[in-house]
Amino acid sequence: MDKRTFLKSAGLIGLGTMVGPSGLARLIESVAEIPSSELAKDEDFWKKIRADYLLKPDYINLENGYYNILPNPILESQIKHLREINYQGSYYMRTVQFDNKKAMAAKLAALAGCTADELIITRNTTESLDIIIGGLDWKAGDEAVMAEQDYPSMLNMFRQVAARYGVINKIISVPNNPSSDEEIIDLYAGAITNKTKLLMICHMINLTGHILPVRKICDMAHARGVDVMVDGAHAFGHFRFTIPELNCDYYGSSLHKWLSVPLGSGILYVKKENIKKIWPLIASGETNPDSILRLNQIGTHPVYTDLTVSEAIDYYNMLGAERKEARLRYLQHYWTDKVRNMSHIILNTPADPARSCAIANVGVKGMKPGELGDILLKKYKIYCAPIDGANVHGCRITPNVYTTTEELDVLVKALTESG
Repeated sequence: MDKRTFLKSAGLIGLGTMVGPSGLARLIESVAEIPSSELAKDEDFWKKIRADYLLKPDYINLENGYYNILPNPILESQIKHLREINYQGSYYMRTVQFDNKKAMAAKLAALAGCTADELIITRNTTESLDIIIGGLDWKAGDEAVMAEQDYPSMLNMFRQVAARYGVINKIISVPNNPSSDEEIIDLYAGAITNKTKLLMICHMINLTGHILPVRKICDMAHARGVDVMVDGAHAFGHFRFTIPELNCDYYGSSLHKWLSVPLGSGILYVKKENIKKIWPLIASGETNPDSILRLNQIGTHPVYTDLTVSEAIDYYNMLGAERKEARLRYLQHYWTDKVRNMSHIILNTPADPARSCAIANVGVKGMKPGELGDILLKKYKIYCAPIDGANVHGCRITPNVYTTTEELDVLVKALTESG
């Protein structure tokens, strides 16, 4: 199989599966004229989407934030790519591997709205953002600003550069229920000095699902001469946006979350003029300082995951970004609106629909998150993620497009009875 044939077949394996057994294309065509907001409530439609997933019957999975289970067409595509690469062996790895990865990165760049020379495929958000944190040319006395709600892996990397180079880390705390965008912006602005070199913010806080006003924060920071790095682990493929409209300098995300790429896939975006600022974490043979490929040396890795990016994007586009976002936001509000005003319930996620999507965090007064999580699993067969720290004390509840309102009714019953 020559390079051109393989590239072509790589992009069609999953699509053929989708329009065959799953009938996704025909299903979407049948609802094409229905507004997304209306379709979001159509349980019959979403149960047909659910049929594309093989789900374990032992529990209700409301912890899709760590990793989104693959719909069967994407899973089958991954297996076919694995078989093909195993069949070709070293020939594939020495010939078309890198061209195919570039093709997948270009397809991701188109989805992200950026240019292909500003984005690379990584293994996860941690790798993406640690490339930036570890690759900047830090000097003693430089300052970095972040929040206690940021992901521990990145906070640990900032601690390392602080210990290694004498960087000063300034940590703020983002309120769970802010009164306005300005309250958040002012918190970050108040931590910036003339020594601040980098500001890290979450696009969506993983603990609570809180969507931050990224563009406003970036504009504020740039006006003060500070670069902004965005942790978009939970945003890409979750709700609609393009990276350039955020006006950030660096953006990382995990594709195995909301885009439903197999485990071990992420992206790193670096604004073109910033590429030369970053030292690679692993030395690369690429010597052009303006080439983002300098930052993409990871050695031998599971390349079939890279190829499955194509089918994941096809599936996402076929389902429709607007339809998916509307369904995810509907599912979250389906249960949070029912429990938000209960006297024993604490919701750590803003009520404003613009400030959240699928993810929300709930606590019960007088109950530790671990205790609540234990009750939900043992008594109600609900699997979720208890969180106890960084001013967040509750269980993260993360449905996916296959989640039914009947399953969320079980959650509402459990929370109601927890009082």
